[in-house]
Amino acid sequence: MRRYTIILDYDPDVDAYAVTVPALPGCFTQGKTADEAIARAREAIQGHIESLAEVGEPIPDDCVDLRLVTVDVPEPAPVTS
Repeated sequence: MRRYTIILDYDPDVDAYAVTVPALPGCFTQGKTADEAIARAREAIQGHIESLAEVGEPIPDDCVDLRLVTVDVPEPAPVTS
């Protein structure tokens, strides 16, 4: 069993979650809900690593060190006419 880190990114413009897999470039999917996106991510990852194996490419391990950091930035100066 392999374990991969995924990133869920909610996009309010399409009301769906986009999923990327940092350890597997080109492996992405989406879902209407977070649960659906996660389920689709499992399927996408499985298909991706099966495709890599079929063509003899190495299957990357999940070696991602992700950090969620919040930074403060100043408010923009008001525009005056």
